Amino acid sequence: MPAASRSSPAAGGPRGFRALRLGVKSLLLHKLRSSLTMLGMLFGVASVISMLAVGEGASHATLEQIKAMGPTNLMVRSQKPPQTEATSTGSRRQALVYGLRYEDADVLRTMFPTAEHVVPVRETPANLRRGSYWSNSVVIGTAPEYLDVMNLAVEEGRWLTHVDVDRVENCAVLGAAAADALFPLENPLGRGFQAGDTQFTVVGVLAALGREASPGGVPLDQCVFVPITSSRSRFGDEIRRVSTGNEERTRVELNEIKLKLRSTGEVLPAALLLGRILGLGERNQDDVKMIVPLELLRQQEATARIFNTVLGAIAFISLLVGGIGIMNVMLATVTERTREIGIRRAVGAKRRHILRQFLVEALVLSSCGGLLGVGLGFLIPRVITVLSESLTIIRIEHVLVAFVISTGVGVAFGFYPAWRAANMDPVESLRHE
Repeated sequence: MPAASRSSPAAGGPRGFRALRLGVKSLLLHKLRSSLTMLGMLFGVASVISMLAVGEGASHATLEQIKAMGPTNLMVRSQKPPQTEATSTGSRRQALVYGLRYEDADVLRTMFPTAEHVVPVRETPANLRRGSYWSNSVVIGTAPEYLDVMNLAVEEGRWLTHVDVDRVENCAVLGAAAADALFPLENPLGRGFQAGDTQFTVVGVLAALGREASPGGVPLDQCVFVPITSSRSRFGDEIRRVSTGNEERTRVELNEIKLKLRSTGEVLPAALLLGRILGLGERNQDDVKMIVPLELLRQQEATARIFNTVLGAIAFISLLVGGIGIMNVMLATVTERTREIGIRRAVGAKRRHILRQFLVEALVLSSCGGLLGVGLGFLIPRVITVLSESLTIIRIEHVLVAFVISTGVGVAFGFYPAWRAANMDPVESLRHE
């Protein structure tokens, strides 16, 4: 009797391996049907991974730009006030004066003695020329502390010094793209170029960044950096633009003031105090705005979480569709194999053996489809990156979650057909044609 029990359909080797072998054998009898069933899980897993990769890539680029501003930084920026009929008429006769002043930077240094740096910034559009080479750029006049506040790195030469500022030196540090445009075939250090009508000498070149100088501004790689005293002395505070016969004159002393605080805990209280000092919202003209990178970072992180949740929910629906496909196929399989189930029950197989066999078949379908979906999920984001040059980021936790959910969905939707098969009446099953 012990030998007979070991040779029964329910036994014969490790139960898990035997059930797996029987499940795979049953699925291979209908290769096309099994393959089509796995496609639901394949595309479901691939869509989860791909959509989350696209979402992660889109949010990562924005988050990196915000982080580059510095989470402990505060920025106040001059902005052109809304154009009215009075200002439009007056601007034809005199320059439109607005924005931050040098005295504002002095006041902020006094009111924020614990701030690491208070850095004034002037931005002047200019044409750069050196021989036959030229480039449109922005000349940024600033203080030596700008390097630390903006987390820049000098690749060649040196950065601006306080001596340069005090002596109003005509020295300049080039962004990587500006250096390539003006000096494509030679080392720019020590050589001269012309910005507007002023000759400057290159003392340094920045490492490539790909970041913007200000919200909506020119990339830092294309900018030129000079002492703020030199910028004011050589270019003045007034900018004149002529287009289609109209002349526009504006006078702005400082385009931006950057504050670097010691910790993120100081940012929000300092932002409130800064708004009161500059009278934001109470000025005669709305010509100054404040930018708090820490708040922007938190808002973008929250937006990214919501975006990824929505993408994940949409992709999860495709997994449910794949699970429904598995249930339909398993129900059809149970009906086709009713007589086989009756024979197995007649020779000694118990309900749990039948249940286990059909659950294993559902598990094999979902797990194989999930594995193939993981492979396709790694491929699709790379194709998207190549074709659209958009950044995609595949996170291993997303891959694991997609695979585990696909397997769980397959087993969950396969349980009812398995339970139905296990609870069939053996006598009725044997009579089934």
